[in-house]
Amino acid sequence: MPYADFVHLRVHSAYSLSEGALKIKELVKLCAANRMPAVAVTDTGNLFGALEFSLVCQEAGVQPIIGCLIGIRREDGGHRLGARPAPDPILLLVQNGEGWRNLLKLISRAYLEGEPGESPQLELSAFEDRAQGLIALTGSPSSQVGRLLAEGQDDPAETTLKRLAGIFPGRLYIELMRHGLEIENRIESRLLDLAYALDLPLVATNDIFFANEEMFEAHDALLCIAEGAYVGQPNRRRLTPEHRFKSADEMRTLFSDLPEAADNTLVIARRCAFMPEIVKPILPAFPEAAGNEAEELRRQAEEGLEARLAAHLFAPAMDAAAREAAAGPYRERLQYELRTIIQMGFAGYFLIVAEFIKWAKAEGIPVGPGRGSGAGSVVAWALTITDLDPLRWGLLFERFLNPERVSMPDFDIDFCQDRRDEVIRHVQEKYGRDRVAQIITFGKLQARAVLRDVGRVLQLPFGQVDKLCKLIPNNPTNPVSLKQAIDNEPVLQNARDTEEDVRRLMDIALKLEGLYRHASTHAAGVVIGDRPLDELVPLYRDPRSDMPVTQFNMKYVEQAGLVKFDFLGLKTLTVLAKTVELIAERGPRIDLSALPLEDDKTFAMIGRGETTGIFQLESSGMRDVVRKLKPDRFEDIIALVALYRPGPMDNIPRFIACKHGAEQPDYLYPALEPILRETYGIPIYQEQVLQIAQGLAAFSLGRADLLRRAMGKKIKSEMEAQRKAFVEGAVANGVPGPKAEQIFEQVDKFAGYGFNKSHAAAYALVAYQTAWMKANYPVEFLAASMTFELGNTDKLNVFRQELDRMAIK
Repeated sequence: MPYADFVHLRVHSAYSLSEGALKIKELVKLCAANRMPAVAVTDTGNLFGALEFSLVCQEAGVQPIIGCLIGIRREDGGHRLGARPAPDPILLLVQNGEGWRNLLKLISRAYLEGEPGESPQLELSAFEDRAQGLIALTGSPSSQVGRLLAEGQDDPAETTLKRLAGIFPGRLYIELMRHGLEIENRIESRLLDLAYALDLPLVATNDIFFANEEMFEAHDALLCIAEGAYVGQPNRRRLTPEHRFKSADEMRTLFSDLPEAADNTLVIARRCAFMPEIVKPILPAFPEAAGNEAEELRRQAEEGLEARLAAHLFAPAMDAAAREAAAGPYRERLQYELRTIIQMGFAGYFLIVAEFIKWAKAEGIPVGPGRGSGAGSVVAWALTITDLDPLRWGLLFERFLNPERVSMPDFDIDFCQDRRDEVIRHVQEKYGRDRVAQIITFGKLQARAVLRDVGRVLQLPFGQVDKLCKLIPNNPTNPVSLKQAIDNEPVLQNARDTEEDVRRLMDIALKLEGLYRHASTHAAGVVIGDRPLDELVPLYRDPRSDMPVTQFNMKYVEQAGLVKFDFLGLKTLTVLAKTVELIAERGPRIDLSALPLEDDKTFAMIGRGETTGIFQLESSGMRDVVRKLKPDRFEDIIALVALYRPGPMDNIPRFIACKHGAEQPDYLYPALEPILRETYGIPIYQEQVLQIAQGLAAFSLGRADLLRRAMGKKIKSEMEAQRKAFVEGAVANGVPGPKAEQIFEQVDKFAGYGFNKSHAAAYALVAYQTAWMKANYPVEFLAASMTFELGNTDKLNVFRQELDRMAIK
């Protein structure tokens, strides 16, 4: 079947926030179904979806044309009520790599140099040096040319066209639209006259905002949500049912009198031969390494390990031989990790992270002991990126960085919430403000919110809508879709089936659910580039921040070649720092990193369930668990952090029973007892999967991590291959075949919800530190907590009650 003979060149995807209602995958499916060889996404004032669009198109065999609408600042100077008039949009399409680089610069500049909160716009002169590789469509009828013609200013319109033709020589098209709007009919003949007079080609477009006519009513409601208007309100922005995705035949029929305008959509598609693609990670050079990052990493790590061993492992009474024996496993592990890190090309990454963490600590900014799988690295511990001894707690490097599966390491770093921004500013100053940015994130219309918003624009009674919304489960960690809520709630079904206004409400809300509503800044993600970032990705400006933000989200900014660093704010670190400060005013200066982990007073307090304000342990459910468990060692807290989640928590009663001797542990097979002893025969940690595969089937730890990943994905063909290898390896080690099969099944069942021990251990340490502070310095701890929770009345009351009880005692 031949391709259709028309290409849509003006499409607003869902990334035209609160305006476009076409998700990228839906758009590409429409093109494939209609045999359209190519399509352009031209979102209003952004390139948010450019890389995603390109990748989805490539997969579907549709040619992506990258573009966007960008505003040209009005030159008439007329400020209405002190505000700038709306800019005149021009549509730009990327022809080649140079055009892409120019568009990145233009759209980034429009945000970063504009006023906060205003739509992105530039002076027309800004395009003169950045026009190469770009095709321009005039943007009728809302463009500068269209506006001037509608105002009867034909001569200025002609002057503008001549100037645009000079900026985009041979690459400017007069755009014609036919949605049935009066303004289109009024200016079309004069546009044609100008096109012929100036020898400029025509092109036919349809301004697409949604997929089909059935979506028109829902899209109209979306516009009202965006503008705070009501559907029944006069004098608001309205589109028509014609602003939909039309077939090639429809467009050919619509422009049957001007076939060259439709032909030129194909001409433009052929002229545009560029698509953004996935780029391998690009790391900036570490400035102090003098071009040899591997040697610098080795030097810092070896020196750092010796300092760690002196502080945490060597006892004063140890002789030289005892010290060497104790240090041997650490030095051996360090060298293994260094070889792996350097071979994989990640020396610079470790140096960059270590530098800003050391800077933060030197400035007195509290930093968490670790987070995620990075706590399993001895190199990270030696560099003071983490503060947990991996060998003491049995943490595995391969869970963080697998030599048999090359992927970027990813350190998530917790900083004191009040001073996190200082660290980000330091990174900006060190690597350059144009090379550091935060990452964008997009808020979606979720089930409850979309129901409330649609109810408002339809002017339904608030009480009626509120009652419906409260029937939708609110689970932020696992959101329920509106369809799921309706399917599972008979009251919602009855309201839909018996009340016409509720049926309409739900029908519209279902169509709008999941669309992007607004852009904001990701809570933690920061990227650092080796060059100005607008050479790699488009940049955005969040009106609430003065720091640049990438226009690509977390997933696509990494696929564009940028390396992400997570700077998280953790309030517990702020409370701990304040507690230390309050204690120091009248007593000793507490070193959190040197607290004894066997404090009886701390464990007794936890066992009584007095864990209000204690990190990870303060929920009512967790208080009940610790009262029953009565933890008396640090390993118990690590296990609790890992177990207290949906799925694994089913094992908590057995864990408690085994700890107190009411049940006997089942280790599945004698060789597994050393691996499962600390958790009473219950597999809790992902690391235990690795150790079981290593110890029973002779897998390397890297290969064992691939097994763990395969078990998590549950891909049948991959699982069968892994099962065969595991059983064969276990049998070769003397395990009976049926027993090896049984163990594989048990491990597979567990692997789906196993927890990362490195993360559990690091967060258990923060939990223990807060508990130690409360047990040993309760007044200072509660005072620090109250200082932080000033806006939380419920928490303040709880802390006051605890202080009152202490006063009575």
